[in-house]
Amino acid sequence: MKKWTLSFLTFALVLVLAACGSNAKSNGNGAAETPQNNAGNAEQSAPAEPVKLVVGATVPHADILKFIAPKLKEEGIELEVKEFTDYVQPNVQVFEKQLDANYFQHQPYLDDQNEKNNMDLVSVVGVHVEPFGAYSKKYTSADEIADGAKVAIPNDATNGGRALLLLEKQGLIKLKEGAGIAATKADIVENPKNLEIKELDAAMLPRQLDEVDFALINTNYAIEAGLNPIKDSLFIEDKDSPYTNLLVARPDNKDSDAIQKLAQALTSDDVRKFIEETYEGALVPVF
Repeated sequence: MKKWTLSFLTFALVLVLAACGSNAKSNGNGAAETPQNNAGNAEQSAPAEPVKLVVGATVPHADILKFIAPKLKEEGIELEVKEFTDYVQPNVQVFEKQLDANYFQHQPYLDDQNEKNNMDLVSVVGVHVEPFGAYSKKYTSADEIADGAKVAIPNDATNGGRALLLLEKQGLIKLKEGAGIAATKADIVENPKNLEIKELDAAMLPRQLDEVDFALINTNYAIEAGLNPIKDSLFIEDKDSPYTNLLVARPDNKDSDAIQKLAQALTSDDVRKFIEETYEGALVPVF
């Protein structure tokens, strides 16, 4: 009886060892690879989760971002575009890390906002220029502008100065020497037509065209209001305008792989073609 029991136990042990051997596979180094190790390798070879980027923008910048979203998705980046109708919140939200980046502004405006709000946002890449223009429902050419005409300009520091520089270039006013982009109404030294200049929020300017004789409007707001900067403007900046619109991020993420891929996509040949064909000169690529 004891002999039979011992034989049975020996047979059972052989079966157990055989089962263990069938579940273990060689890893190529003579060591056994367990099922748990196989599971770990499967996890390592699984596709990486897409990286999500949330980018703030105004129109038309948002449309350009949406155009490149499918291409970025192929590169493992999920692009969410958050649209704004003002120039303040996109910077605040990048600084507070509610957004990863924004795309709507030029360098003088960025510098001004950094200084005023104690921020340290940085330019990643320049994408396009939006020539700044004057629009009117009353006049069809700049020659018709009458004495005492009411003109509205943006009330933020850099875009207000940009508007005054454009009025000066048209010979409508003269600014104090060296006033530059920071010019204000106080810097006007000659106003031969006695223009009445009203400073208003940039986003409101298209809606004020019924209330004033003409207004100087940022191109993004003009396009949003259905105005064509090339066909509808009384006068407009030259295409060599220095106010390049930028992709902006923070110092802590500007060099990240995702932000750099976004920058590359925004300055690709496909985007150049999209801008040129869609906006027909209202936006000018700088790359």
